[in-house]
Amino acid sequence: RKHKFDLCVILNPTKDAHWAVFWAGIPARVGYDRKWGFLLTHKLKDTKHQGTRHEVDCNLELVGLIGAKTLAKTLKIKVDDNFFREFTGQRIVAIHPFTSDPVKQWPVERFKELAQRITQEMKVKVVFVGRAEDRGQSPSGTVPSLRDAGDGIVNMINKTSLVELAALLKRCSLLISCDSGPVHLAASVGTPVIALFRNDLPGKTAKRWGPWGEGHMVIGKSNLLDISVDEVIETVKLKIR
Repeated sequence: RKHKFDLCVILNPTKDAHWAVFWAGIPARVGYDRKWGFLLTHKLKDTKHQGTRHEVDCNLELVGLIGAKTLAKTLKIKVDDNFFREFTGQRIVAIHPFTSDPVKQWPVERFKELAQRITQEMKVKVVFVGRAEDRGQSPSGTVPSLRDAGDGIVNMINKTSLVELAALLKRCSLLISCDSGPVHLAASVGTPVIALFRNDLPGKTAKRWGPWGEGHMVIGKSNLLDISVDEVIETVKLKIR
């Protein structure tokens, strides 16, 4: 109310958000018609939970209610090329071993085994990225011990800001991750992604949350334990030649 905003777009509907923008007196309030959607001035039926479309398409449709249109659906952010210049010219694979949702977590020890095999079999450096607090609240979401991981593996967990992580991912040839924020960060800086997804949970599959754009690969199974290190390695070999 103090800043007298003209417009608010709420991409994630909550009663608190809808209530707040209504009482703030914002004249144009855009969002999905659920959780007190009657407080909005422009609203769209929320079908995102069905998982039939990507989140990007859903939200572009939402802002289209107020005339925000685009033909260029690429994700792109600009990062400072001066970060991590020590990695210039090297082939690096990034691994993000966490996800905030425990049902989407591939065992972190498999990520460690994967890293070891990539460095040994493909002679490529591996860098672990992310923040430990992003891990799912489950036994399989613990931080991998990288002390004995071997040569060629760099631990950057908890060592980068969001901006630095984007710059680091831009220098990588590939990111391997479960469903997570770094998947979309990598896609937005042009780095290919191999994403490990559950494919049996409506609204949580790669169809809605997978890496956006071309050049990415998704390994989807109804049980993430059925995704073997061998399968991921073979997919990495297709991306890193």
